[in-house]
Amino acid sequence: MSSPMQITLRHMERSDALETRVRRLVQRLERLHSGILSSRIVIEAAHHLRHQGRAFVVRLEIKVPGDEIIVDRDHHEDPYVALRDAFEAAGRQVEDYARRRSVEKRRANRAAAETAG
Repeated sequence: MSSPMQITLRHMERSDALETRVRRLVQRLERLHSGILSSRIVIEAAHHLRHQGRAFVVRLEIKVPGDEIIVDRDHHEDPYVALRDAFEAAGRQVEDYARRRSVEKRRANRAAAETAG
């Protein structure tokens, strides 16, 4: 299931290819954990020049039940590399979240069984 998604590009022109890449990366996250409620992705071209090109900043805000996963990855000269790095970090955080939730559910089920039994 596809969760609501907001993609914002700042200080750069709209790019269908970049937006398509973002959508695919969000779909990968949704395969890791189906409980993603929404996601907000901001890709910003920094104002200053760094080395020989512009630097890009990527910020991800991913809402999951009871929590929000936030990733900031800044300053890479290629927006696709900045996206890749940000989504890899988000994937690790989503997996950690899913593990924590699983442990919490097992503990709650165990406690309920002990109370009932």
